[in-house]
Amino acid sequence: MPRTSPPNPDTAAKAAHAQVALLYQLLETELGGVQVYRTALVCALDPDLRAEWGRYLAQTERHVVVARRLLDKLGHDPDAELPARVLVRHDAEGLVNLMMEALAATSPDDAQLVAAECVVKAETKDHLNWSLLGMLAKQATGAHAEAMRAAHAEVEADEDHHLYHSTGWCRELWIKALGLPAALPPPEEQRDVGSAVEAAEARADREQMTTRRAGGGR
Repeated sequence: MPRTSPPNPDTAAKAAHAQVALLYQLLETELGGVQVYRTALVCALDPDLRAEWGRYLAQTERHVVVARRLLDKLGHDPDAELPARVLVRHDAEGLVNLMMEALAATSPDDAQLVAAECVVKAETKDHLNWSLLGMLAKQATGAHAEAMRAAHAEVEADEDHHLYHSTGWCRELWIKALGLPAALPPPEEQRDVGSAVEAAEARADREQMTTRRAGGGR
């Protein structure tokens, strides 16, 4: 039989540290997301977008509860301060400050566009966190694995929806700002996209949708 090397204690310790950091970043990203959405709603002009962000805010508030409960079930204090979560907090604060600056210094349309970009940035990190948790849950065992799988299952569909729909809104608002035919609400909304494959299909559909809306086809 081929000789196998024993596990590296240093590697295992680093992995354990990263796993704890991920759990706290996951919570902090959700907490920051609440603030991002509250500020983005102040910037929102489009009524459909305002309604969408309102739903996302309510879901993100629920995700905070799920993330706190997960940390508690895994034996960690949800209120503990770790450098990893502080950095994530600063990132969210930066997005909020950017939107407030846009409200004060730019036009309402520009502020809405800045808010859409900030939402996409926040949701990109949020989606990554939960995706990584899902991967970790598949490799874990025992009660920890069960807790992680349950939390991931409770939030996964929301996170997919948030990222792909927010990206669609941001893209179409930019297209509108550039004076090009935009599909608003975006095709991600029309198709109720919930996966990367469906998001790609929605992007492929958008040219046909904007042609119809411009009167170029049925």
